[in-house]
Amino acid sequence: MSIVVPIKNSKLNQMIIGIGLIIMLVLPCFFLVGIIGNKVVALILLLAVSILAMLFDILPVMITAVFSALVWNFFFIPPLYEFAIGTPEDILLFLMYFAIALLNAVLTSKIRKSELRSKEEEEREKTIKLYNTVLNSLSHELRTPISTIIGAVDTMKDSVSKLSPQDELELLSEINIASLRLNRHVENLLNMSRLESGFIKAKLDWCDINEMVYKLVQGFEGDLRGHSIRFNYNETIPLFKLDRGLMEQVLHNLIYNAIQYTPPETEILIEVKKKDSNCLLIVSDQGAGFPVSKMTKVFEKFYRLPQSVVGGTGLGLSIVKGFVEAHGGQVVLSNKPTGGAVFTIIIPAESSDIKFSDDE
Repeated sequence: MSIVVPIKNSKLNQMIIGIGLIIMLVLPCFFLVGIIGNKVVALILLLAVSILAMLFDILPVMITAVFSALVWNFFFIPPLYEFAIGTPEDILLFLMYFAIALLNAVLTSKIRKSELRSKEEEEREKTIKLYNTVLNSLSHELRTPISTIIGAVDTMKDSVSKLSPQDELELLSEINIASLRLNRHVENLLNMSRLESGFIKAKLDWCDINEMVYKLVQGFEGDLRGHSIRFNYNETIPLFKLDRGLMEQVLHNLIYNAIQYTPPETEILIEVKKKDSNCLLIVSDQGAGFPVSKMTKVFEKFYRLPQSVVGGTGLGLSIVKGFVEAHGGQVVLSNKPTGGAVFTIIIPAESSDIKFSDDE
């Protein structure tokens, strides 16, 4: 942890603050010098200069250090009230004070510059690592559907007279699936870009959660990969004021994530509830769940569980978190005792009186 916390301010303001601090310390010291002695006053002023050196730029600190030395000389070193020093011992003490104050300002400035360079280097390394992670993810995730599309199109062009209607249908289906996969990756990248830039703002409107989930589930019929999705339609749920577009993306990413990372022939369960003034969306699966030590990391950008055999850019869950937080809500991840992950979306939302009943 850094011991210096620089304060951003103009050099003039820093100098005024520094001189003001010295004056504030000199006033009580002037009346107490008979008790504490002028050497203790020097230590107090030196401490003030040291603190300023950790906060301000070097020029204002050096000016403050010189000012403190002159003030100490004028008010506390005999003969008083003149810039003169009576004894060799006091001259040596004054020179030591002056040197220590200036040295402290210079050395602290160098420490701050060194820490800044170290921080910049650390940020650069993180950026390079993130850049490599993105490239590695995208090189596979984008190349695969693109290769599928190119291969299918080439086959149709070269064998236009030899393909049966069934073969053409299969190739078109491959192109469609690959195109949707490619579009999904591009949408995730664009959504993450929007989150990073701070442009995401929920546009709230009345939304029928049951109807939204039902349509979303219907859209997965051709991409279930052996899974089944069960949606518990809840007729007691009222309308909620939500951003339907963002919530569709949240649920889509959670369902797609469950399809990708759970064994075939397992069930994905979706539940909708109202609790107090919150809208709850719960997506659970029958997979292996998440390691407890990794639960907080799975929502980070580009993070994928170690030894994960399934591809992906690692953006899906971070987008879920960002879109839910845009509603002022939160995502809670837990594991079922019987196995499988449970994602609980909790969003404070205004509800209508058309269908009103708390589902505890």
